[in-house]
Amino acid sequence: MASSKNEKGKKVIIVGGGLVGALNACFLAKRGFQVEVYERRPDIRTQEVVKGRSINLALSCRGREALRAVGLEEKITGEGIPMFARMIHNLDGSKKSIPYGKRDQSIMSVDRRHLNELLLSAAEKYDNVTLHFNHKITRCDFEKPQATFLREDEGTTVEVPGDLIMGCDGAYSSVRQQLMKTTRFDFSQEYIPHGYLELSIPANKQNEYAMELNYLHIWPRNTFMMIALPNPDKTFVGTLFMPFKIFDSIKTNDDLMKFFKDKFPDSIPLMGEEALKESYFRVKALPLVSIKCSPYHVSDKAVLMGDAAHAMVPFYGQGMNCGFEDCLVFDGIMTKYKNDFSKVLPEYTDTRNIDAKAMCDLAMYNYIEMRESVNSKMFLLRKHVDNMLNWLMPNTWVPLYTTVSFTRIRYHQCISNRQWQDKVLKNTLWGSVYAAIIGGAFALRRTGVTMETIADVGKDLINNIFLKA
Repeated sequence: MASSKNEKGKKVIIVGGGLVGALNACFLAKRGFQVEVYERRPDIRTQEVVKGRSINLALSCRGREALRAVGLEEKITGEGIPMFARMIHNLDGSKKSIPYGKRDQSIMSVDRRHLNELLLSAAEKYDNVTLHFNHKITRCDFEKPQATFLREDEGTTVEVPGDLIMGCDGAYSSVRQQLMKTTRFDFSQEYIPHGYLELSIPANKQNEYAMELNYLHIWPRNTFMMIALPNPDKTFVGTLFMPFKIFDSIKTNDDLMKFFKDKFPDSIPLMGEEALKESYFRVKALPLVSIKCSPYHVSDKAVLMGDAAHAMVPFYGQGMNCGFEDCLVFDGIMTKYKNDFSKVLPEYTDTRNIDAKAMCDLAMYNYIEMRESVNSKMFLLRKHVDNMLNWLMPNTWVPLYTTVSFTRIRYHQCISNRQWQDKVLKNTLWGSVYAAIIGGAFALRRTGVTMETIADVGKDLINNIFLKA
């Protein structure tokens, strides 16, 4: 496939051939750059088993727009499964659904490996893209710039000069580690006390889906939870999220079955006891980390994107979408400054950093919502209020989840909008409380209940609505 613009002679070195690296290769190839992608792993398209994270992904608006920009949206969404709502599995076996947005709004369940394979193949179709596998980066010289790789299958070293080094090599990014050694760099990481373990729900005896199809299934249990997303092959990928201390306390098959019978009884016949035991003890639970850093660039020579810049816990389904949007934002700034890296990279950091940090915070917040708040009547009340006001004022009142998943409103502005909504609702409710207090003042005196007590009750009620929404 030929490139559409002429940047012949300029080379971009992309470190990491995962989702964001492969998509960036497509964007840059369209601009005419010579693109070389270096990936530490073997080519996943040739492997039967691929090590690493395999939690199913939830593709939403931001990711879809990025894919659309390189002509891949229809291909990828055509192989995904839309999920229109959460399906909540209660402890007693009953279920309830909570829509994500309006009837036609859905997020898309997509398989991580398959998506990565499609993106690599799409990048490879450009005649100005070269993919290199089994190459481990060992050093970055940001002044030249130049990257040094160890070719692990041969034990040889190769030095690769270029015009830009793009670090798309994940949460434990080697490019970021190199960058931290050479510049003033702010960095923070936080491991939450919860890990995750993948489980599987096969097709039923009729070779059909064992649960309702177009839902993200959630078993919320306050301090931990399990989720399941559908696959095209009639299976569900389940993921158990809970504190490591609980994982560590389950040592035997009996421990495991007692735990699941107590906490997820309806899931046992879906997975099968023997399959559950085999899956649970086959591998250890993996950690979850949130990473923030700044700046994302070094002069006009290097830039970080995706998890290398802003790893987040997976509870808002925005990790991939945020990374894909990185590519789209970067591409827009490239157009603005006509591919001038000296102007593009600083503006990219200034523009993207505040949004990525906001999304990391939202991802942490949503874990509380998914495992706990969805059981709260106050949470459901707030959802109904938001939906009603959105129906009445669609351009003024847009719920937080809708702005994050179904629009491209900047992440930090999504939070600001929510804070404004909270303030409006609190002021409105306080007005109602005060009116009720004044109207019933004489009756209250007769019962012996003070106005201060009623005000405190009203305050607790209002705060509950917002704290648990």
